[in-house]
Amino acid sequence: MKKVTGIGGVFFKCKDAAATKQWYETHLGIPAGDYGHVFQWEDTDGQSGCTTWSTFSEGSDYFGNSGQPFMVNYRVHDLVALLAALGSEGVEIVGELQEFDYGKFAWVNDCDGRRVELWEPIDQPLIDDQNG
Repeated sequence: MKKVTGIGGVFFKCKDAAATKQWYETHLGIPAGDYGHVFQWEDTDGQSGCTTWSTFSEGSDYFGNSGQPFMVNYRVHDLVALLAALGSEGVEIVGELQEFDYGKFAWVNDCDGRRVELWEPIDQPLIDDQNG
């Protein structure tokens, strides 16, 4: 069974998320809307995909209660099967699987208590307003 197929997103906490977004846009050319910036790409097999880059407020609890300053979102092939396998291996699954029109999401804690987000995307990549 395939597990991780790529990086779906990189998220990090900031003292001032809006100012941090502005800094990255000004200095590194990464425009970010309300939900960050979506990098579009194509893998070696010609499959389209995307990776999201986004800032979160310093007080956000989206990364769990561990105080971690960042969270990585991993793209996966079959989230339901992966969660079953991880559960049988004793991995801590956090909350319930969530489904949206752009994919399924679930969260686990790694061996150090860091929250990890797992995403089974739909076939088409996300498109944001900046990348059209």
